Amino acid sequence: MTRLAPGVLLCVGVTLAAVVLARIEAALFGHAWLEALVLAILLGAAIRTSWSPGPRWKPGIDFSAKILLEVAVVLLGASLSAATVLAVGPALLLGIAVVVAVAIAVSYGLCRLFGLPMRMAVLVACGNSICGNSAIAAVAPVVGADGKEVAASIAFTAVLGVIVVLLLPLLVPALGLSLGQYGVLAGLTVYAVPQVLAATAPMGALSVQVGTLVKLVRVLMLGPVVVVLSFLAPRLRGDATGGRRPPLHRLVPWFILGFLGLAGLRSLGMLPEALLAPAALAATVLTTISMAALGLGVDLRSVARSGGRVVGAAVASLLVLGAISLGLIRLLGVS
Repeated sequence: MTRLAPGVLLCVGVTLAAVVLARIEAALFGHAWLEALVLAILLGAAIRTSWSPGPRWKPGIDFSAKILLEVAVVLLGASLSAATVLAVGPALLLGIAVVVAVAIAVSYGLCRLFGLPMRMAVLVACGNSICGNSAIAAVAPVVGADGKEVAASIAFTAVLGVIVVLLLPLLVPALGLSLGQYGVLAGLTVYAVPQVLAATAPMGALSVQVGTLVKLVRVLMLGPVVVVLSFLAPRLRGDATGGRRPPLHRLVPWFILGFLGLAGLRSLGMLPEALLAPAALAATVLTTISMAALGLGVDLRSVARSGGRVVGAAVASLLVLGAISLGLIRLLGVS
């Protein structure tokens, strides 16, 4: 606790500042145009740009960005029932798998056109198409990526993930999306599960539930993708790594199992109604603290050092993913 306290308290302080700013917005304009979740990211990134937290702060920031974030996702499972899952339908579930597969192939091709090495292209393609840093971390040992390639990929996805969270809600009025359609779009394009919460929370509960469900299905694609890569990409594996396959917990993270477990209990009526509201509130608070930690980890200078080719390739592949996702929404007639 002594080791974690400084960083956690810093994240909590950023969160409190974000909540105060959101309330000031609401008082001045009658509505908080930037929710506390988004403001926490912006404040954290602003602090990180002007000041690099030292070893005293880092353990608590990492804890907030990872553990608190994962606990928030687990608690969110209490708000999801089987009725919501069934409402998505088998067509959308199959469509999600197709979108991931097509996006990886197209993104890899774009990365190669931008001149990225094969291993870097695989990292960017999988990171954009599945779940950002988690996908990069899982795929890296399979393709034998070195530390520099992994660091450059993760540094950029951290910043690009924040940008997507901030800009995606603007597409709702621009494209005339319904809450359900926006939830599907967010679930298919935003990198991390908790970032889906940040992107969909301003739109309402329906967007949050649909977006989280779609994102979870997308994350579950990581396992099959890593297994396929381990067989189809032996030439990408470095001799030093031997093409190691990541452990099971990287393919299906514990917090996804926890989320599904609570959702299952909710569906069976085994969760007391009195616990649902506190669980939802705790999920929101922890997510906001995690978003502050995420912002504190965004270093724009690292992205600049990663080079224009990585930036261009990642942005192009993300745009393709967005276009494919919108095409799926229109094709299936998601309401």
